[in-house]
Amino acid sequence: MSKEIISTKNAPQAIGPYSQAVKTGNLIFISGQIPLNPKTGDLVSGSIEDEANQVIENIKSICVAAGYGLEDIVKITIFLTDLGNFAKVNEVMTEHFSEPYPARATVEVSGLPLGVNVEIEAIVETNG
Repeated sequence: MSKEIISTKNAPQAIGPYSQAVKTGNLIFISGQIPLNPKTGDLVSGSIEDEANQVIENIKSICVAAGYGLEDIVKITIFLTDLGNFAKVNEVMTEHFSEPYPARATVEVSGLPLGVNVEIEAIVETNG
């Protein structure tokens, strides 16, 4: 199967040897996004809600660059440095996603890139 690289300036550029997203077959795999503002290059700080909103906006920008939207996401994985933020991130999710919700896993980790509190990766289903 061939791979197509998805990239946009409306989401943070990769901070390592990876692509923002890769399309293969009828799936797009979006790399883990952190709360980095692509316009300023600064990390969004403040509340976990502010961070999660920026992460989802970054994912949305990648979806749009590929011709899709958040509603096309079939699976997300959320990485949190504190599972105590689970309910707050759920609230943010309901602001951006509606039923039917994507499948999801949430994992607490000991650390994330650049010391952020949340990272989210996603899988998008395409029309082929």
